[in-house]
Amino acid sequence: MLSRRNVRIKAMQMLYSMNKDKELVLEDVVRRYHANVKRSYDLYLFTLLSLTRVAEYAIQDKAKKISKLLPSESDKQFTAILGENELVQSLVRHEEYQRLLRQRKMPARIELDNIRLFYQDFAKLEEYHAYSRQDSYTADDHKEILLLLFKHLVNNEPFNDFLEDHYPNWIDDESLVVGAIKKTLKSLPVSDQPFFEEHMPNDETIQDFGERLLRTVIEEDEELLSIIEPTLRNWDADRVATVDMILLKMALSELLSFPSIPTKVTLNEFVEVSKIYSTDKSKDFINGILDRLMKQLEKDGKIQKEGRGLKG
Repeated sequence: MLSRRNVRIKAMQMLYSMNKDKELVLEDVVRRYHANVKRSYDLYLFTLLSLTRVAEYAIQDKAKKISKLLPSESDKQFTAILGENELVQSLVRHEEYQRLLRQRKMPARIELDNIRLFYQDFAKLEEYHAYSRQDSYTADDHKEILLLLFKHLVNNEPFNDFLEDHYPNWIDDESLVVGAIKKTLKSLPVSDQPFFEEHMPNDETIQDFGERLLRTVIEEDEELLSIIEPTLRNWDADRVATVDMILLKMALSELLSFPSIPTKVTLNEFVEVSKIYSTDKSKDFINGILDRLMKQLEKDGKIQKEGRGLKG
C-alpha cells in the first residue's frame, strides 16, 4: 500500500522531528518511523471497518421503519440490502479479517452515534433510495453503491474529523488509503484468503528503502551538508528552510547510495514532496539545487547507477 513517495514523506517527518528534538537518537527515530508505517496500515483497516459499519446500519434502519405503529408504504418497501448484500457480508464473515480487527481492538473504537449520523446523511441521496428499493441486484449494483458510499464519506467533513481523531496521519495518508479501499471494494466479495495482506507494508519498501534512507541521512549528515553547501552559492545553509535542507539531504543520499533509483526519479519525487510540505518557493529552490548537485556529482563520477538508462 505504501509507495516509495509515502515512505520518503514518513522519513522526512522523522528527520524533522529529530531536528526539533535534539534528545532523539537514531534508534528512537527508526522506531517512530516503523510505528508511523504501522499506523498507515491500521488506518486502512479502520477505514474499511468504518465503511462496513455504516453499510450495516441499514439493518437497524430497516428494523426501525417496520417497528413504527403505522409504517408508510415507503417504509414497507425499504430493504436493508446495503448491509445485507453478499459483498459486505463477505467482509463481516471473514474470520481472519475480523480476528485481525479484534487483535488491534478496532471494533471497540467505533462509536455507534457517529455511524448512525454518517448513514443518515448518506440515506438522503436519491441514488440510495433507488438502490434500496430495487427488485433485483447484481454484484455490480452493490459495488457501485459501496463506492458511492465511500466517496460520500470521504467528502464528508465529520467523517474526515472522525478518522483524524483516531488517526492523525489521515491528513498525510488519505490518498493512499482511499486508493487501497477502492481496490478492496472493487475486489468484493472477498474469498477466505487473507485479502488484507495485499495492502500490508512490504519489507523491500519499508526497510530496504525507507529505513536505510533514514539511517543514511542521519549517519552521514555532516558529509551530506558539506556536499550541499557549495551549491548554495549566495545562500547560507542556516538560512535554508529546515524542511528544504532535509529534502536536499535525502535526495543527495538517494543519488549517492541507491544505485537502482534513476536520478530523474529522485529529482522529480523530492520536488513533488516540497510542493506539499514546504514553502511556495521551495519547488524551484529544490529543483535548482538538485540540478546543480547532479551535474557536479556526475562530473566527479560519484553517481553510479545500475542498469541501462538509470542516469537519465
